[in-house]
Amino acid sequence: MELMAGPEVVCIGETMAMVVPVRPEPLELAGEVAIRTGGAESNVAMYLAGLGHDVSWVSRLGSDPLGRRVLHDIASAGVGTSLVEIDAGAPTGVYFKDPQPEGTKVYYYRRSSAASLMTARALAPVLATPPRVVHVSGITPALSPSCSEMMDELFATLRGSQTLISFDINFRPALWGPLEAAPRLRKLAQLAGVVFAGLDEANVLWGTGTARELRELFPSVPVLVVKDASNGATAFDAEGEVFVPSLPVEVNEPVGAGDAFAAGWLSGLLRGLAQVGRLRLGHVLAGVALSSTADHQAPPPEELITRSLSVDDTVWATGPMGWALTTTRGPT
Repeated sequence: MELMAGPEVVCIGETMAMVVPVRPEPLELAGEVAIRTGGAESNVAMYLAGLGHDVSWVSRLGSDPLGRRVLHDIASAGVGTSLVEIDAGAPTGVYFKDPQPEGTKVYYYRRSSAASLMTARALAPVLATPPRVVHVSGITPALSPSCSEMMDELFATLRGSQTLISFDINFRPALWGPLEAAPRLRKLAQLAGVVFAGLDEANVLWGTGTARELRELFPSVPVLVVKDASNGATAFDAEGEVFVPSLPVEVNEPVGAGDAFAAGWLSGLLRGLAQVGRLRLGHVLAGVALSSTADHQAPPPEELITRSLSVDDTVWATGPMGWALTTTRGPT
């Protein structure tokens, strides 16, 4: 493949300031909270940067303290932020995590945020020097009409080019219902080069109950990766079907695990790994995310990654290799 100028990967989407209890307790009872950074696409970017890839993030932030905090956090992780626009007239979005015994709830305050005002104009520098991969998610088209139009322009321009469009379904019921989201997300997914989907969200959107049923819905997508939580993940491509079971991990917080998985899989692709290696690397990073209440954690040491890619299937299936504990839960 001809070498391209610019970063290996560009991730496009909204990132917000995240407020989370310091301890895993309900928000209404929390005595202390921490401000962190959370966004699906920037999570992927930060994990990829931590794995040594050249990656940039495209978005808009408010000209406010929270926007400066988000920009600092993402840049500090090694992600290029020169393509981020600063908006003096719109705020940075905020969301709150509310840990509950039955699972974490999330409350968003993102209406009319700076990122929701993104337009196709933001794509100009990306398209001028196309990267190997552009990663986006189903969150962005739900933010506003201009964001939805930006996604259409991106997919139309890059389809058939050397740039791989990576698309994570990332259905967010807080942004839109399944009746509105299902046809829109299906249309975008059919134009992508690789699609990541959780089996649970696919069931809500399209009524598919198994990975193979979802593949039947998207037969023309070159690579479809279906995540089935604690069971594992299945990849479908031109060579067939590959399944790799999840690793046992102690779950502190499930939010962000899907982003980590996508980053691991994409890193495997960029490293030239076969499908099994890509899925394994996805599971390794998802395990790191599941063990923390933050949306992003530093990737494990390269030697641990190398070991996870080299063990035989029997060893992999028997459990962790030093970083995971006992409770089983996979990427969502």
